[in-house]
Amino acid sequence: MGGWAIAVHGGAGVDPNLPPQRQEEAKQLLARCLNLGISSLRSNASAIDVVELVVRELETDPLFNSGRGSALTAKGTVEMEASIMDGTKRRCGAVSGLTTVKNPISLARLVMDKSPHSYLAFSGAEEFARLQGVEVVENEYFITPENVGMLKLAKEANTILFDYRIPTNGYDTCGAGVESPMKMNGLPISVYAPETVGCVVVDKEGRCAAATSTGGLMNKMTGRIGDSPLIGAGTYACELCGVSCTGEGEAIIRGTLAREVAAVMEYKGLGLQEAVDFVIKNRLDEGFAGLIAVSNKGEVAYGFNCNGMFRGCATEDGFMEVGIWE
Repeated sequence: MGGWAIAVHGGAGVDPNLPPQRQEEAKQLLARCLNLGISSLRSNASAIDVVELVVRELETDPLFNSGRGSALTAKGTVEMEASIMDGTKRRCGAVSGLTTVKNPISLARLVMDKSPHSYLAFSGAEEFARLQGVEVVENEYFITPENVGMLKLAKEANTILFDYRIPTNGYDTCGAGVESPMKMNGLPISVYAPETVGCVVVDKEGRCAAATSTGGLMNKMTGRIGDSPLIGAGTYACELCGVSCTGEGEAIIRGTLAREVAAVMEYKGLGLQEAVDFVIKNRLDEGFAGLIAVSNKGEVAYGFNCNGMFRGCATEDGFMEVGIWE
């Protein structure tokens, strides 16, 4: 046992022209959530409890694309998704298509703990939420004026925006915009800067857990499901490690990215950072993404193949880092 470790993320693929004030706000939020998790781990909380607690905090703040502040569908509504996994027995819970549940990650936890299933979506998930008595709000609660403006931009450009935090003064300021257009399943995407949130934890007992939550893509088709709620793609935890991914969802799905980290550790004998580096380099094809990971030895690691990732990590021996760029 190497002690506890924790990592959080707020998305990979960051506009290099993101205003300094916004960068500082993001780092402050990540630091606050990291310290919340550290405090809980020092109080002997379990890994699964800590990842839920931290992601709930991220969902409640509108800065990132999850819970309040989620990206909008083409119809101007919010459809959220989340998943959580306990590595001890590989128990998991996932939800998609949520429109009124204030904290999707907690409903995912209830699917794991209180239902015979692993995944509930849309009206079935909403009905389960009400049966479980979780807090619900009107869909308008999740919609911010900034997101409404970004949806308008996306519609005018007839494209999907990966992120709703790109400055609204024109696409020419966007870091991965017109000069180097990217594609999703062969279709052009104007901007790449997703801000899904996630947390991975290994506790003092060596138990690993992972959780991921998102509002998805700005101007996405209603009914679209990304990688975040898919066990093995956006989220995975086992006895060896816990992983949460962010980025181009379709590429993460194709590469089963989170599971791949565990697989190369198990079958190739790679260490945690080696496994992360291998997967980022060899399993994304032409996609862009990032991930955070912890191991049962108390290690923490992250990796990304785009120009930045909002992240923070800490270990029991005193290491702590919050950053955005390489």
